[in-house]
This record gives sequence, structure tokens and C-alpha cells, in this order.
Amino acid sequence: MDQRYATSPDQLPHFDTAALRDRFLVQDLFIPGEVRVAYTHHDRIVLGGAVPAGAPLPLPVFEELRAEYFLAHREMGIVNVGGSGTVTADGEVHTLPNGACLYLGRGTRDVVFADAPDGDEGGAQFYLFSAPAHTAYPSQLVLKGQGTARELGDQLTSNRRSLNQYIHENGIKSCQIVMGVTELHPGSMWNTMPAHTHDRRTECYLYFDVPQDARVIHLMGRPDETRHLVVADRQAVISPSWSLHSGVGTAAYSFVWAMAGENQSFDDMDAVPVTILK
Repeated sequence: MDQRYATSPDQLPHFDTAALRDRFLVQDLFIPGEVRVAYTHHDRIVLGGAVPAGAPLPLPVFEELRAEYFLAHREMGIVNVGGSGTVTADGEVHTLPNGACLYLGRGTRDVVFADAPDGDEGGAQFYLFSAPAHTAYPSQLVLKGQGTARELGDQLTSNRRSLNQYIHENGIKSCQIVMGVTELHPGSMWNTMPAHTHDRRTECYLYFDVPQDARVIHLMGRPDETRHLVVADRQAVISPSWSLHSGVGTAAYSFVWAMAGENQSFDDMDAVPVTILK
């Protein structure tokens, strides 16, 4: 478990590129045969990747959580960004094709990741997002395209995108987690523009379907003190509540967005007009 301690916006002007990447960019999450996680002290979120690589892969009990099992006091959202796979939770098998989202509630004791018996070439790759939970909600699976769909942006401004909300106040019930997937249309590269902040939640982005020779430039920081991260395929960004977030790619891409914090209202955000960015 990689520990990422909380940061203040006052620190940002003093960070060089290496320091920014060390604190806010999570790399190497998807390693065959492993569960890799990072614990950020911003809203005590844990994000990670699980790649079964042909063999069942149990969710470990990380010592840093000081818990009997991972979800003893937590909930988790899982999105499969690879080939078809299964997640077995306390004996119940959930089949997740590419793009499917599974919610596991507090108290789920045994979690095992695996490739589906007739899975796609390349195998499953599960993205994990976990936050503390005060009560237990039932596990629930939603397939790609079955969430609450929203069409956003405009092709004229290169930000036409399809957004699917999966775990949210009008969808899969959770204590804190709000989670979904956004796909940019061909010819569009900007996401979340105009940029915004939401002081009541931390948000994490997992960028995927980024071509090998492409990158996403992720904007962060305060509106008058912006910085950027250059992000490759299947890398994640931790965006503290005080940081704006937006990004532009050198090609179309997708991303899993996931939030945890004080409320679950998707539209609780403070827009930042592009004309005031510095």
C-alpha cells in the first residue's frame, strides 16, 4: 500500500514536476498477478488495480487499514477496464464485462478477482475505489451503458462526451462513493471544461483507452496557480477538494471518475471560467 499524505494549496507553488507526480499521480496500478493500491489521506480514499492474469486473486488485508478485512469499515466501487472477469464477494459471483461497475458494501468479507472462463484476450483489469462507510448497502452490478447517461459538451469546442453515472444518489446506493465512466467522442479531447472545484469532495481520475503514443495533460491546482500532469494509459490522478480538474488529450480517451466526501450531489461544483485561469 502506497501512502499519499494530504497536501495544502499553499504547498503547490513549491512543487517541481517530480514532487507533483509523487503526490498526485498514481502509476503502475495494473501489474499482472497483483493487487496494487494507494491510500490518500484526502478523504481517506484507497484506489487501486487488480489484474488476475489467469489465476484467482484475493483482495488482501492491508496492515495499514488496521482492520480484520478490507471492507470491515469501508465500501468499494469496481470498474473493469480490461477483458471480461468475475468478482466473487462472499461466495456470490458477479460477471463484469468491459466497462461494468460493481458496488460492494461495508461488511463484505471475502473478495476474489478472476478472469472470466470465456474471457477476452488480455484478461480482466479491475480498477478499485474505496472510502470509509458508516452503514452497509447491498452489492449491486450495473453493465456498461445501463447507468444514468448524460451527453455533455459540444463538438465545436472539442469536448463532446458521454457520461455514465453508476454509483450516485439516484443510482446504486452508497455511503460516500459517487462513480462513473466518461467516454470522449472521436475528435474530442477536452474533459470537464470549463474546469471546476468541489470543496466538499476529493475526486480521482483513472485515464484509460489512451493510445500508447498519446498522453492526457491533466490540469490541477488553484485557478490562479495552475499546474499540470502528463498522464499515460491506466494511470490515476488524485484531485484534492481544493484543486480544479480538467484535461486534454492528444487523442480521444476514456476515464473513470470517482469521488468521496461530504455529499453525493453530482452537480455540487464551483465552475471556474477559462478566462480567469492562470
